[in-house]
Amino acid sequence: MNRKTTSLLGAAIALGLTLTACGGGGGGQTGTKDSAAPAGSSSTDATIGVGSLYEPQNLDNTAGGGQGVTEAFNGNVYEGLFRLTDDGKAENLLAKDYTVSGDGLTYTFTLRDGVKFHSGDPLTSADVKYSIEKVTAKDSQSARKSSFGAIKKIDTPDDHTVAVTLADKSISFVYNLSYVWIVNDAAKDLATSEDGTGPYKLGAWKRGSTLSLDRFPGYWGTAASNKQVVFHYFTDAAALNNALLTNAVDVVTSEQSPDALAQFSGNPDYKVNNGKSTTKLLLAFNDRKAPFDKPLVRKAVSSAIDDKKLLGSIWGEYGTLIGSMVPPTDPWYEDLTGVNPYDVNLAKKELSDAGYPNGFSFTLDTPNYDPHPTAATFIKSELAKVGITVTINVITAEEWYTKVYKNRDFAATLQEHVNDRDVVWYGDPDFYWGYDNPQVAAWVKEAERSDTTEAQTELLKKANRQIAEDAASDWLYLYPQIVVASSKLSGYPVNGLNSQFYAYGIKKG
Repeated sequence: MNRKTTSLLGAAIALGLTLTACGGGGGGQTGTKDSAAPAGSSSTDATIGVGSLYEPQNLDNTAGGGQGVTEAFNGNVYEGLFRLTDDGKAENLLAKDYTVSGDGLTYTFTLRDGVKFHSGDPLTSADVKYSIEKVTAKDSQSARKSSFGAIKKIDTPDDHTVAVTLADKSISFVYNLSYVWIVNDAAKDLATSEDGTGPYKLGAWKRGSTLSLDRFPGYWGTAASNKQVVFHYFTDAAALNNALLTNAVDVVTSEQSPDALAQFSGNPDYKVNNGKSTTKLLLAFNDRKAPFDKPLVRKAVSSAIDDKKLLGSIWGEYGTLIGSMVPPTDPWYEDLTGVNPYDVNLAKKELSDAGYPNGFSFTLDTPNYDPHPTAATFIKSELAKVGITVTINVITAEEWYTKVYKNRDFAATLQEHVNDRDVVWYGDPDFYWGYDNPQVAAWVKEAERSDTTEAQTELLKKANRQIAEDAASDWLYLYPQIVVASSKLSGYPVNGLNSQFYAYGIKKG
């Protein structure tokens, strides 16, 4: 059976400040060609039930809130200076306009008039400064923290103007700002409450059960198409599907049980949408520690695992093999699945050449929610064929964050990475996997200093290929993004770009 029963992604990958396709015209944001088709007449007083496997760990995306808080809050409760369109372009949102100095080092933003936080406070430049500094703070757990290392200073000459001076050019600066939630600088207890500018405000969060969002009557833009959205949280895919079948929820943000799709795809009461994803499942090595400090060992492990068979066992006909950290939606994508092909004999030779003709043993730290335990068991079996003994250590998401991400106390681990354009993390030797190739780091840095997107793309393609040739990690596969919804619904997002789920455009007929 192809079943993926997923629990919480949790704090593990707060590596997911996420954005996705937006459906419909809610908020100050535009619709997308990838949202669901209209379903006829609808009620603006409707409550939309959303089924999800990703409950937030807390409500602060700089404090380990995880994928769940991004799914529920990004674009719905919190907004940025910019919003990413479905084709990856940054559109003005809370920033009315901006200018860039001739040397490319100073960005001056003019804020939109009439924007209020849910508390009633007006949006000011001080809030923007606070929000950026919250992401870059020493104790921040934001995945995008390293993206803002070039910031030298932030000035607020008046309430509607923010001037950010960089120490070095950053072609991705505006793009990266779309990941920064603008928060009221007077807000308190953001782990359990919020004060954003989005089309919804937080209703109630009943841990282990539901999180509700209520339409904010003072919203500066177009009001949400529905009155309320309630995220219902499940720890198992079967229960999630049953909730959809019994109308307890109206839409499932990410289907995790491919075998269950038949009951929906042949039923006129439901629509199955196969969208685009940026979520990669990684076997991440600790490249600082033996034996994974040797590229040949990492290449051998990668070639010993039949990724195609693993993908099919979990997802059936869905999902994609990519061979690198770069998904097809990134501008610098190339199919690199042939760099470290599945080849048991090649794996054995590489192990021997690396000085491990009889293999070795290691512990694989494995998050306790699927598909990780299933994938770990498969990997253990595959590596045994080349003499490598794997001990599986199952840990919680919270334990993963502390043990692996924070303390780097691991040999190898399994984890999902949900962001787009995150190949640049391999240019940071301090990142949790410890990959350190000075040439790659130089290419990544040079790419960020580029004057054109063409130059940036060329350099990141070179970096990505080198990372693959070094087998810095084993990129097992790219998740599919399967959204299943009641046929009465329209305007919901169908793509999983960064795991966001914009709800403000959803209509219920």
